[in-house]
Amino acid sequence: MDLSFLSEYFMPVIIGVCLCVGYIVKKWIRDVDNKFIPTINAVLGIALALAMNWGNISVGTVLGGMISGLAATGLHQAFKQLIEGKQE
Repeated sequence: MDLSFLSEYFMPVIIGVCLCVGYIVKKWIRDVDNKFIPTINAVLGIALALAMNWGNISVGTVLGGMISGLAATGLHQAFKQLIEGKQE
């Protein structure tokens, strides 16, 4: 199954914002369980995508926001494993 078509939905600005917000939620808000961070990023990604494309809202816009928000979570995990792996 080829999922390469999903790469056209990545929005770098949304990935950056969601990455920062996810990091802040993880480090500074202790009452939020880690399992909710991907959901927060996905919802924030959708909201940002809708705001950025207000005149041209479509299902693709919603999908792009959601994928970008979730990609931020995966990017954080990849960096975390890369950094922790080099410290050993």
